[in-house]
Amino acid sequence: MSEPSITTIPSTPQPISRIWLACLVATVLQILLTAPAHAADEYFSVTVADPYLEMRTGPGRGYPIFTVVDRGETVDVIMQRTQWYQVRAADGREGWVERAQMELTLRPDDSAVSFDKAGLDDFTHSKWEAGLLTGDFGGANIISLYGGYSLNPYVSVEVWGSQILGNFSNGWMASINVVHEAFPEWRVSPFFTLGAGIIHTRPKTTIIQGQDRTDQVGHVGVGVRVYATRRFLLRAEYKSYVVFTSRDENEEVEEWKVGFAFFF
Repeated sequence: MSEPSITTIPSTPQPISRIWLACLVATVLQILLTAPAHAADEYFSVTVADPYLEMRTGPGRGYPIFTVVDRGETVDVIMQRTQWYQVRAADGREGWVERAQMELTLRPDDSAVSFDKAGLDDFTHSKWEAGLLTGDFGGANIISLYGGYSLNPYVSVEVWGSQILGNFSNGWMASINVVHEAFPEWRVSPFFTLGAGIIHTRPKTTIIQGQDRTDQVGHVGVGVRVYATRRFLLRAEYKSYVVFTSRDENEEVEEWKVGFAFFF
């Protein structure tokens, strides 16, 4: 496979670029409007057995503690997000409590409460995801980092940053993607992705000195997310890129990548 010949300089977007971006917006709106919402789990109540229960504004230690629930009081467990639980106090206040404290609570009949470890359901309903993938970009090596946020179990938005290392040129690429999963509850979950961004190419020193170039790119792709264990997953994907150049013809580049990620 030969290395992609991305050899254009920055230019005014071509009409095909605007058409492609219009299709992207239309597709995103269709996905957002048709994707079903995830229903909340059934509530259950627990009694605070520790001296107090610390409630934070969000699911993580980085969020501040805004109130505490004293021993003997009851809270309703609304939902779980990996190691954190959203609870509602008797006065209606809602906050997040970590698993270590929740495991010290009791059922109304004073029996111990059992909380499942992070598993497949957390994989399905997690909000954040970050990972590292590597593979081939039109014959060049590519290393990518990404972070994603789930709007619901079916639709997520991702930000990607990639380093491209080739025989004749190096470069970087940045993009924003929309990912749609038809079966998020499956352990092996296929997905469709659509996105746009920019690519910057820097030719290596040769007898004929080249120029650094920046172009717009768009892509469509398919892939699969595989739940591995606890908070980790494996990910593999294929993308077909269009590089919008200033020449008469745009360029097409194929990419495949594999790697791992974690969710929280």
